[in-house]
Amino acid sequence: MAICEKSAIVSGPSQLPYLAWRNSLIVGAFIALAGCTSKSARHEPGAVATGGSPVVDDRSPQALAEGQRTFRFDTFGDEQFWTDTARMHEVVQQSVSPTVALKVGLKVDAEAIPADVAQGIKNGQVDLASPATTVALLKLNAVVGLKGTVTTVNGKDTLTRLGITCALCHSTVDDSFSNGIGRRKDGWPNADLNVGAIIALSPAITPAQKAVYSSWGPGKYDPRYNHDGKSTPLVLPPAYGLAQVKNETYTAEGPISYWNAYVAVTQMHGRGDFADPRLGIAIKQSPDMVGPKLAALRAYQHSIEAPRPPAGSFDAAAAQRGRAVFDNACARCHVGATGTDNNTGTLHAPSETGMDAAYALRTANKQYRTTPLRALWQHPPYFHDGSAATLVNVVDHYDRVLMLRLSAPQKRDLVEYLKSL
Repeated sequence: MAICEKSAIVSGPSQLPYLAWRNSLIVGAFIALAGCTSKSARHEPGAVATGGSPVVDDRSPQALAEGQRTFRFDTFGDEQFWTDTARMHEVVQQSVSPTVALKVGLKVDAEAIPADVAQGIKNGQVDLASPATTVALLKLNAVVGLKGTVTTVNGKDTLTRLGITCALCHSTVDDSFSNGIGRRKDGWPNADLNVGAIIALSPAITPAQKAVYSSWGPGKYDPRYNHDGKSTPLVLPPAYGLAQVKNETYTAEGPISYWNAYVAVTQMHGRGDFADPRLGIAIKQSPDMVGPKLAALRAYQHSIEAPRPPAGSFDAAAAQRGRAVFDNACARCHVGATGTDNNTGTLHAPSETGMDAAYALRTANKQYRTTPLRALWQHPPYFHDGSAATLVNVVDHYDRVLMLRLSAPQKRDLVEYLKSL
């Protein structure tokens, strides 16, 4: 979940980290599941957030290959939570067939499936209604974002450990084999993934927690629910086109390594260190399985370019006219090649752009950054909370809130321009 604005995620429940919160808030809900306890954070003077400093990327082939492996396959030791606490390995072993997995938005890497197995699937000779088939796919390392340890127990393949990786939320597939099965597309948000519904399968959560998780729906995740008990889920954002973007969070707490560390430690529950004095979080674990991997992970994510819109997916002449509308009405905030004024430190109060304030008020900055514009055609819904289903809704929202007074033709042209980005 880098992962994530997307999300993040530590080992045996008795060894899970302390979450330090300045208001000493003890949340019974998800924190009870995570096995975390709360205490006041103590920080030395001058303490800074983890991963908050800008660093030059190493774009060597070796570094990018290492970053790709981390993004796709590294759990940062989070099996300590997903296996030892949430017992998700039991759920998968007993109840999650490929049919169920695909239904909740999990994806399968077709290139990890041997040719004979692939042919068996096509011929209907592989039982996609059997959890044993899911275990076999995990043994092949073919389920995007999940990493399982499969051992033979009494002559039967048995899933004994299960963890998650960044790719769970921030990769999808091209469906080239069948729906949900194909070649990986790293950096693309998995808009089909119902994270809450997956977590709700855990036998370790309460009915109240299950209700919250089940309410989020596909393509959304709340990366602070396990801290404050509130629920304002966010749209899983893309992890491509980030090379020139300084702060990769909706509320601009820090750059991508900050969010990678936050997600890896506090959401994925990986074994590592994360601190942010602004939030009162101070987590330290040994060994640190997150920090040493942040640089290569960032370099790989920065190397993922935003996908270009498919040929014929927008009206080129209208988009050209729409660019003039954009330059006049939108470019004050969506500036330059990055499409965001946050690169110069600007943030916006929720009321300034008509955004719901609930999520921002749970964060360090209490405001939203201008979201960079890249591959908008690819990842509806829009805004941090998904409240705009289409680009038409986006344009209508800003026309109303900012009193742009655009004509109907101007709106249509502006939508075509946004589709071209």
